Amino acid sequence: MRALFDTSVLVAALVKSHPFHSRAFPWYLKCRRGELRMLVAAHGLAETYAALTAYPSRPRVSPGTAMTLVRESVVAVATVVALDAHDYVAAMAAVAGIGRGGGSIYDALHVVAAQKGGAEMLFSFNRKHFEPLLAPTQQFIDL
Repeated sequence: MRALFDTSVLVAALVKSHPFHSRAFPWYLKCRRGELRMLVAAHGLAETYAALTAYPSRPRVSPGTAMTLVRESVVAVATVVALDAHDYVAAMAAVAGIGRGGGSIYDALHVVAAQKGGAEMLFSFNRKHFEPLLAPTQQFIDL
């Protein structure tokens, strides 16, 4: 089975002090053990780096530590799905089609990456952001 992990799940899995760590980390471990195939949208790598360095933990996650986490704990485990211009247009069409704008485009990029990568599931803590964008063949997993 293939599952796309959005940024909210990646950050929760990687930061022990995150309030959702206990919900995200077991799924991350399944991927490390090869029981589940993790997919990540390429832009999600940058989102994860940004979120890790901005996360209000004590001590804060330094840029160097965030880079190491992304490289060794995400890139080394996941299949990274890169999107092209046609994929970006498809994401914009999807959000425009449901009357959304603004940051909804970033959620749509995760959905398009999930579709492109053949993910059967999408993991997120933001059901209301993703559900209207999913294809009928995709299952949303609300951790």
